[in-house]
Amino acid sequence: MDDMEVKADALDGAFDAVLAAEAVDELKASVAALKAQVDAQAVAASRLPLDGAKAADPARDAFVERYLRRGIDAGVEMKSLSGATGGEGGFAVPREIDGSIAATLKTLSPIRSIATVVQTGTSGYRKLVATGSFGTGWVGETAARPETATRSFAEIAPPTGELYANPAASQAMLDDAMFNVEDWLAEQLGREFAIAEGSAFVNGSGTNRPKGFLTYTATNEIDSVRAFGSLQYLATGTAGAFPASNPQDKLVELVHSLKAPYRQGACWVMNSDTLSRIRKFKTTDGAFIWQPGMVEGQAATLLGYPVVEAEDMPDVGANSLSIAFGNFRAGYLVADRGETRILRDPFSNKPFVHFYATKRVGGAIIDSQAIKLMKFAAS
Repeated sequence: MDDMEVKADALDGAFDAVLAAEAVDELKASVAALKAQVDAQAVAASRLPLDGAKAADPARDAFVERYLRRGIDAGVEMKSLSGATGGEGGFAVPREIDGSIAATLKTLSPIRSIATVVQTGTSGYRKLVATGSFGTGWVGETAARPETATRSFAEIAPPTGELYANPAASQAMLDDAMFNVEDWLAEQLGREFAIAEGSAFVNGSGTNRPKGFLTYTATNEIDSVRAFGSLQYLATGTAGAFPASNPQDKLVELVHSLKAPYRQGACWVMNSDTLSRIRKFKTTDGAFIWQPGMVEGQAATLLGYPVVEAEDMPDVGANSLSIAFGNFRAGYLVADRGETRILRDPFSNKPFVHFYATKRVGGAIIDSQAIKLMKFAAS
């Protein structure tokens, strides 16, 4: 009997050992599976999204799916629309959509693409620009050193204004899950903003909008005597036209009226009508002075400098300033204040939903020596 009990105890112990070993194996398998899942999530989080794919962003999803499509504003960041009173609110566009609008602006707004662009937190942006130069001289080893001139500074305050657009979509479009409201809104706002600011950067009055570079005082005085903030022009010698003989020579003179340091990075700015005239100019050996870009996306060149077509530049006419040449990166400043803001309006024009968008933009010349103009005048 005792022998049977001993055998039974040994058998029970063997079963317990087997069960314990199986439990340990199951635990190890569970830990390994959990570790593999965590590793996969970490790799997915660190991997860049494929072309066209967008990483999940709760703020953007709330803005697009809740506010833009359905008008639910809970959980959407609110911003003040007025600098004077904060009671009237708007909604801040998420960074991804605002980035798409900015990319469209840079592509379609010709002056923005070549100017210096700064982001500001307030509408009162200021920039100090040094004017004049320090005096220098030659003296003997023990001679007295006369006091040199002191360099002065000028304050640049780009005039700003509220740029707005009001695109509309039907509610049926917004209810359609296949309609990409995010891309549609970014494209619509980018195009409308680009048209408005493109005109302002060239011809803006500076009152509730940027000051265009063609609205500054233009004179034929050279850099050393011209007042700060005024632009130099070169006359063609013929009212409303290029000279009848060797018209390309005036373009060469305009290039060399710009100081050499500014010519690094300089470009031409004119509209397509003016460019169509210049494309016909040839050198004495019959070669065109305008050359197309050699690869896709590369700008055409005129006398070796890229050409930017800005349709807001004036057509050639009597006393017109139809051509600009200069380093706009050094010469013109665009100031963007904050992000784009949007108010959804489903009531004013049923069944359409309007998206009233605003963006504060400023612009001004910061270095008047960096931009030269051609005037189609006798003198």
